[in-house]
Amino acid sequence: MKLLNEDIKTGQLKQVYLLCGEEDYLRRQYRDRLRQALAGQDTMNCHYFEGKNIVAGELIDLAETLPFLAERRVIVVENSGFFGKGGDAKGGGVLAEYLKNMAETAYMVFVETEVDKRSRIFKAVKEKGRVTEFTVQDEATLTKWILGMIGREGKKITGRDLQHFLEKTGTDMENICRELEKLFCYTLERDVITAADIDAVCTQRISNRIFEMIGAVAEKNQKKALDLYYDLLSLKEPPMKILSMIAREFNLLLQVKELRGKGNDNRVISEKTELRPFLVGKYVSRASGFGREQLKQALVSCAEAEEAVKTGKLSDVMSVELLIIKYSAG
Repeated sequence: MKLLNEDIKTGQLKQVYLLCGEEDYLRRQYRDRLRQALAGQDTMNCHYFEGKNIVAGELIDLAETLPFLAERRVIVVENSGFFGKGGDAKGGGVLAEYLKNMAETAYMVFVETEVDKRSRIFKAVKEKGRVTEFTVQDEATLTKWILGMIGREGKKITGRDLQHFLEKTGTDMENICRELEKLFCYTLERDVITAADIDAVCTQRISNRIFEMIGAVAEKNQKKALDLYYDLLSLKEPPMKILSMIAREFNLLLQVKELRGKGNDNRVISEKTELRPFLVGKYVSRASGFGREQLKQALVSCAEAEEAVKTGKLSDVMSVELLIIKYSAG
């Protein structure tokens, strides 16, 4: 990302770029920045293509067409599938060959979610231009970024409340932006954002609701566990998706319990499980409410619940409900 920023800042731009990685927000931000740096306000010589029905030959024909009263013809291609598995055969291979000797006036920006680093076109872009991968940002980077936005609004937040905000929103930067906008509007006449403000307007992630549901199960609070389940159903969440997430939570709790049992600290647990550091403490505390064998059996029960649905023995809604009732019974 540093090299990409330098390209944009200095104006020493490559002829071809690939923007990829898990973080959608950053991909889109840099797509727009690159398009602006390459084409400015010129809409006549700037073209945008999206989807897996793009024909490589049409892109090449366009790239070979001289720009009209401009230095560059800019072509932005998003989610084409050329870089994914089998992409070379779908046109990526043809483009890979073209990129080696592309027209001097042509500039291409590829924005892709699926990337096979063994593909010919990936290797061609890496050799000819620049590949930038946008990964999910770590807690320190997100904290600095959020504090910057809060500061620009003339507002403040405590470290504890910022952690609470991240627990609500997760690490998706697009979601964080949406939730911050809501907070800024809600606290329009105040300069401090509090936990109460966050609880009042920020939408809780589904995974948080599942985690809270598992907590209610551990506490044998059956009513709360079922209420949370019914809330998820009212939000049109598919029961089998809920079941999958319940299984994931039980699996994480089992991993955390076993790692803590071997004397590992929170930092090691975070690395081994890929849980965010600010979440590990909560998982350690929650895991203490379950026995190791109980968590193993819960995973077996999740598999059995899924099987009951697939074989038609139970409806999906009932299967998950019975699972929750079984493990939350006093």
